Amino acid sequence: MIYPYMEYVVPVAIIVVLIALSFKIVAEYERLVVLFLGRFQTVKMPGLRIIVPGIQRAFRVDLRVVTMDVPPQDVISKDNVTVRVNAVLYFRVVDPERAIIQVEKYLDATNQLAQTTLRSVLGQHELDEMLSEREKLNENIQEIIDKRADAWGIKVINVEIKHIDLNDTMIRAIAKQAEAERERRAKIIHAEGEYQASEKLLSAAHVISQNPQALQLRYLQTLSDISANEGTTIVFPFPVEMLSSMTVKGGPPEQQQEK
Repeated sequence: MIYPYMEYVVPVAIIVVLIALSFKIVAEYERLVVLFLGRFQTVKMPGLRIIVPGIQRAFRVDLRVVTMDVPPQDVISKDNVTVRVNAVLYFRVVDPERAIIQVEKYLDATNQLAQTTLRSVLGQHELDEMLSEREKLNENIQEIIDKRADAWGIKVINVEIKHIDLNDTMIRAIAKQAEAERERRAKIIHAEGEYQASEKLLSAAHVISQNPQALQLRYLQTLSDISANEGTTIVFPFPVEMLSSMTVKGGPPEQQQEK
């Protein structure tokens, strides 16, 4: 037995499903890129939107900042040192139309572009520059990626190099280099101290030579310092001039007897 109006149930159900599929809810942080019969039509704003199935196609584009990890890359530096570098990339879509039409998958394309740019830029620098000038390299990589991704409607906000991994041989070599550098600085500081001390001693000798009383005061100070020690031996300074004068006047005992 065929129920009345049964022949209309299927078409009505299809129409209901199509109407349900036609409604699209666009979030505040999203945009809906609509193609009409394969051609770009418009970019729909947030809210409840209607898309005609079969005639129109809609692509959601997220406008929030995307945090993308760049996989570790093997990089040969300018001084032929192999390192393994990974980074993190921050970017967002600023033109949904170009992000859908100009590139097939803008997320994958941006990731590949970041990998190649990372290897290219770091390969132009030596290892010491990678370790000491990381901020400068970040800005250089960001500028290059941003310039190339602009055609896809993408704005690169920041690039940060996370890790630069070295093999054990290079780690030991860098440790030896740092130790040698510390020893060099210590020797320079010691030499500068000796030089400054010699200048002070020269100034003190000049002052004492101009004031003999200062030499006597220094003798007394030295005796005071010696007496404060536990030792019993005390050395008295004896002027050499007095000894030479005695030798000239008296002479040796043998010469006096001959006279």
